[in-house]
Amino acid sequence: MKVGLTATMIQGGRSGVAQYVFSLVRELVRSSKVDLHLFVLENEIPLFDFVRASCKIIPVPLAAAPPVKNILWHQFTLPKLASELSLDLLHVPSYRRLVRKAPCPTIGTIHDLAPFHVKGKYDIARMFYGRVIVKSLAHAQKEIISVSHCTALDIEKFFGIPERQLHVIHNGIDHDRFFPGDINAARSWIEEKHTISTPYFLYVSRLEHPGKNHVRLIQAFEKFKKNTGSSWQLALGGGDWHGSEVIKAAAAASPYVNDIRFLGFVPDADLPHLYRAAQAMVYPSLFEGFGLPPVEAMACGTPVISSTRGALEEVVADAALTIDPEDVDDIANALTKIASDPTLAETLKGKGLTNAARFHWSRTAAEVIDVYRKAMK
Repeated sequence: MKVGLTATMIQGGRSGVAQYVFSLVRELVRSSKVDLHLFVLENEIPLFDFVRASCKIIPVPLAAAPPVKNILWHQFTLPKLASELSLDLLHVPSYRRLVRKAPCPTIGTIHDLAPFHVKGKYDIARMFYGRVIVKSLAHAQKEIISVSHCTALDIEKFFGIPERQLHVIHNGIDHDRFFPGDINAARSWIEEKHTISTPYFLYVSRLEHPGKNHVRLIQAFEKFKKNTGSSWQLALGGGDWHGSEVIKAAAAASPYVNDIRFLGFVPDADLPHLYRAAQAMVYPSLFEGFGLPPVEAMACGTPVISSTRGALEEVVADAALTIDPEDVDDIANALTKIASDPTLAETLKGKGLTNAARFHWSRTAAEVIDVYRKAMK
């Protein structure tokens, strides 16, 4: 089957959607059942060098990169290209780029409906688009993939999409990259690259305020430091996003500013080392449609502290120490428990490894291909 997959919304590879696209594409090209045609912004084509010999890459002009123009490109140009290429179906892996009308069946992946849950996550225009326009676009899809049961329930509730059109297909993780590995080597790496030589809590997420909840985490870390006198540090891995200046201001004003480390965007190759070297991963997000980092950390043998908002309860299951992300004292108490109780940390490591084993990209891709087949009937 000739499948068109649009990848013009991956933001230079620095987003959760990008990780979904990269991982799904890697698995799809391994299947003899899919003749993949990938639509990629001209300047981002090198990001797909790993599959360039295995699929057809269609360059998209940089003029179509800005959000509004990218939306218009999906509505008007992409359907024409689908016709010219005689595609059997189109798969759009982002709810904000769903296509209203095309000459072939259209499939959309919806990762979350955060605009319905997190006040002020986006500006007014994007909130309106996510709440109102996308609802109409979602109804135009032949099939819809949801990355979690939580998101599927939201799609039913807020968009009124019939259950028969929804396919819950969990994200996967790459177990060839994320596994326990050599902890001592990882800690030597973190000391050399980021000059961190003391135990640290790790949070991997783009610096987005208020959605990712960094400010409360910083406040909780302050309480932890004050109450314990611990030498532990807080490492924040992720690139700047909306509201990053608020997060950095909170850190700068902290009496423990020297123990709060901003690592910047973390390249894929660095992630396993960063997880393995951490004494604990903390993930206090206010809402997630899935939440890959906690599961990746678990696969590396790192104890996890996590919010249960959105799909996180579904994803981390019973393998994390769970917190109320809006309760600073609760977060601080969890930090103290992990830092002071080696038995708890070891228990969480074991549970985490078992939980992470549920998620595989090969399984995800196989289920996506099943949806492709259904859409073509």
